Amino acid sequence: MIISLRHLYSMNKGESFNNPLDKQRSTAISNRDLFLSHVGQTSEAPLALEIVKAKGCTLWDVAGKTYIDLIAGISVCNIGHCHPRVIEAIKKQVDDYMHIMVFGELVESPQVAYAKKLTDHLPPSLNSVFYTASGSEATEGAMKLAKRFTGRTQIISFKNSYHGSTQGALSIIGDEYWRNAFRPLLPDIMQLDYNSFECLQQITERTACVVAETIQAEAGVIVPQNGWLSALRKRCTETGTLLVLDEIQCGFGRNGSLWAFEQFDVVPDILLLGKALGGGMPLGAFIADKRLMDSFTHHPVLGHINTFGGHPVSCAAGLEAFNVLLDEKLIEDVKQKEALFVSLLVHPFIRSVYSCGLMIAVDFGSFDVNKKIIDALIQRGVFTDWFLFAAGSMRIAPPLTISEDEIKIACGHIITLLNGY
Repeated sequence: MIISLRHLYSMNKGESFNNPLDKQRSTAISNRDLFLSHVGQTSEAPLALEIVKAKGCTLWDVAGKTYIDLIAGISVCNIGHCHPRVIEAIKKQVDDYMHIMVFGELVESPQVAYAKKLTDHLPPSLNSVFYTASGSEATEGAMKLAKRFTGRTQIISFKNSYHGSTQGALSIIGDEYWRNAFRPLLPDIMQLDYNSFECLQQITERTACVVAETIQAEAGVIVPQNGWLSALRKRCTETGTLLVLDEIQCGFGRNGSLWAFEQFDVVPDILLLGKALGGGMPLGAFIADKRLMDSFTHHPVLGHINTFGGHPVSCAAGLEAFNVLLDEKLIEDVKQKEALFVSLLVHPFIRSVYSCGLMIAVDFGSFDVNKKIIDALIQRGVFTDWFLFAAGSMRIAPPLTISEDEIKIACGHIITLLNGY
């Protein structure tokens, strides 16, 4: 018998058991009940699946049921779950040391090695890595750096953009539904239309930075069109505005190239990374030229600091995951796997499929339809969800290691459900 949430609440207040049977009942409290009672919730109806194991593209729940993972922790597990090389790197680093001191004070070899590896695979102007503990914190740091370096205050972002949920990042989220409940937010923020050439003229000499997702993720996989990203780069250069490209979701091969901006022949002034950066461990970063980054060293000193940014275990995991990504040439098959998904996802109930590599939005045109299909898929052992700003679209962003057989099985379930809808 499961104890009621009301009884759990009375237990938390320190009330003692008066009935010996209550002691027996207390042992029957499920992890799900404890989750709902003691873990901060983000919605009124969380999925509450109890996952006990993950390997490759497969998840296992407490009952032993398996799921094909089509979202990879929202683009975190690009090389699959629990890659043995990453696990070994974590174990080795744990044996050496874990946290020592706030980021930036001590020479810690995992941070140094990973920063060198990243910058070796980036344009020369992106040569200085500032580690954070998350993508949201990377956004915050980049905004501060742009204001500090340029001496300007205006920050521009785009409608239907997502850059995190902390106060500064929330200020530039491209949807008023999420912003409005937490106002007042940062002043001097402007939102433009993504892919609009006309709007670019609103970037001026008072704009500190423009923050844009290279590929808009939560909007339902929106790709820059007709040279728009190049035009944005040009306008930023003309006005002395820093261009910040957010590749927190789309970096590390997700879109078919190591960095999505490579496909558009542009280079940002600041690059935001997170999610797959840590190889399954929490890690974020913003990367810029050293002459920009050194702005944080004076007036004031310690212009930007954090405690857990660049955690040694996270850096060791991220570095090895990056090595696996490159060594196993996982990016080479991304476009082929994208094409297979698109070819199989054809049905009268599917209005459109928007894709860029293994970042795919299946548009049903209705949240109700989308939610019913997603719920039924989970029952069938296919794990997926929807997009914040495109609730009628199903998210498909699996580990890059997903096999053709797994793709066919997952798509087969989708089409079967639509046939019976």
